[in-house]
Amino acid sequence: MSDDPGRAAAAAAAAAAADPTEATDAARAVRRWNDAGPDAVLLDGFHALKHALRFGADVRVALCADKAGTLRLAADLAPDLVERLTERLTEVPAGVLRDLLARVHPTAVAALAARPSREAHLAALSARPRRAPVVVLDNPRNLGNVGAVVRLAAGFAATGVVTTGDVDPWHPNAVRAGAGLHYATAVERLDPDALPDGPLYVLDPEGHDIRSTALPDDALVVFGSERHGVSDALRGRADALVALPMRDQVSSYNLATSVGMALFHWSATSASPRVPRPAGH
Repeated sequence: MSDDPGRAAAAAAAAAAADPTEATDAARAVRRWNDAGPDAVLLDGFHALKHALRFGADVRVALCADKAGTLRLAADLAPDLVERLTERLTEVPAGVLRDLLARVHPTAVAALAARPSREAHLAALSARPRRAPVVVLDNPRNLGNVGAVVRLAAGFAATGVVTTGDVDPWHPNAVRAGAGLHYATAVERLDPDALPDGPLYVLDPEGHDIRSTALPDDALVVFGSERHGVSDALRGRADALVALPMRDQVSSYNLATSVGMALFHWSATSASPRVPRPAGH
């Protein structure tokens, strides 16, 4: 959403000046956008809105520059959502989106949704028995990596993603990178001392080969920051240190790549009913 009152006012004026048959709906939608409040979550693009709707997001307002074109895209990529998108999407002039957003997504779709209840997420992260791991990112620095990890966690049906440190995992850049899949799993920021209960499996180059280790379904699988690895405090609390296979003279993997490898290993060795089947099966 725009935090510039001038741009917000310009968007409202442009919506009001649209085709009279559509101006009222567009102007109302822009008012809802501007009234959504600072805690609203920006869903940037068609795919983010698609995933958020599928996983129960409370979408407050959804805008697009070409409703007919967006519905054709939905018919191809998300036919299960065509009816809901027909009801929810409001078409506004392209200039309105430019006034409301710092950058308009190529699909010219944007929406605002309520952030899920922190209490509900904490309950989901702490519930026992736990049937799928919790991914812990220790002081991550790159918001794009955080979003990519959330997307992986959603795909593997992980219980959730917890970050430590000062980065908000619900920052718009993280939600954008996660393609709206923050709504498909429990995503929260916690102090290291407040992590959910469960065995702590820390990824570390000096650990045992992960291929010889079964990750328990209730594990907290901890990954370090892109530059500095896992903090000494969390490493010292580890129930096990595990390492990913990597050839000599290669220094590291991208954070999301490491998470994907670890979650794949869990899915290949676990009998949990949460383990997803391959797409199309």
